[in-house]
Amino acid sequence: MRHKEYIKGIATGVLAAAVVAAGGYIGFISQNGGVLSDSEHVQKLRFLETLIDQEYLGEKDEDSLAEGLYAGLIYGLGDVYSRYYTADEYRQENSTTEGAYVGIGVTMQENPEGGVEIVECYEEGPGDLAGLKAGDIISAVDGTDITEMETSRIVDMIQGDEDGEVSLTIHRQDVEEPMEISVSVEEVELPSVFEEMLDEKTGYIRISEFTGVTPEQYEKAFSNLKDQGMEELVIDLRNNPGGLLTSVCDVLNNILPEGLIVYTEDKYGNRQEEYSDGKNPLDMPLAVLVNEGSASASEIFAGAVQDYGIGTIVGTTTYGKGVVQAVHQLEDGSAVKLTVSNYYTPKGNSINEVGIQPDVEVKLDTELLNKEEISHEEDNQLQEALEILRSRE
Repeated sequence: MRHKEYIKGIATGVLAAAVVAAGGYIGFISQNGGVLSDSEHVQKLRFLETLIDQEYLGEKDEDSLAEGLYAGLIYGLGDVYSRYYTADEYRQENSTTEGAYVGIGVTMQENPEGGVEIVECYEEGPGDLAGLKAGDIISAVDGTDITEMETSRIVDMIQGDEDGEVSLTIHRQDVEEPMEISVSVEEVELPSVFEEMLDEKTGYIRISEFTGVTPEQYEKAFSNLKDQGMEELVIDLRNNPGGLLTSVCDVLNNILPEGLIVYTEDKYGNRQEEYSDGKNPLDMPLAVLVNEGSASASEIFAGAVQDYGIGTIVGTTTYGKGVVQAVHQLEDGSAVKLTVSNYYTPKGNSINEVGIQPDVEVKLDTELLNKEEISHEEDNQLQEALEILRSRE
């Protein structure tokens, strides 16, 4: 279990299922007035741009200045969950949220000496199957030197041709000559569900995030464990920052009895309810692990399990993010994510800035806090969950 990742991605939170198109936004703004209808604000902006022209040492990029204005307007809301995305940022964010993207199935980072370093190869992904390894340095793409390029530009080059192939020049530690490796470019599904049998009857499922592909991955994982004789289940949501509202509801539909999963209310009091059809209720003892990094969709999950009393929540109080965001994509490919509603557990509890208190509180042992990886045997929160399951035999 990784324990130091929980801050990463929490701002993603619970996203409404649909992306709302925002066509004709220029007319929309002018009709509704607001900040830009005040001539003093416009004059101040013009003064600031003149000041830049007259005194700024470097060169200005007008497109970048414009993007800064848009981002600043949303930043002015003071809401950590609302933000503006450039077109490139939104493409990247959307692929993460959906859990699938076109590429070669690796994560990369800038290499200080030029090019990019492969940090991770997804198991059974195109890069893994082609022979790429973590630690490899890419210096050229299809024969074009990339050592002086921005990482985003390199990614665009690699992703350029869906269902195509890309040739990478690879430098590997302890291998003297560079290698040319051809890799398929295809749709890659990001893993978000990981399963294993802890003993002959205890299944363990860790959900790292609720993306568009998580429900299908969960069903497959659950089926695999059942085939191996699972009679009781631990679901680990520690450090899960959230994700799609539809995703967590689809997973819970395979766990809960018939009834309300969660409901949301917007600023006008409009209420939207999500229900389980009760066709596949979980028929075995359940423990759910949470911690301060379990946020948003993870809290919807834990809250529903707790309200229905179908499992035991174990760990520490969750993050406390009880609001939902919707994404509006604009005509130029950019997008705005805004907080649009509060959500409530089936019993009507709001957990915003409060979190969900576990049924059994267990803090991670102090000596484990600085460890990158924690084995199941030394994971005292997991061991407590297992004890709870055994006590119900």
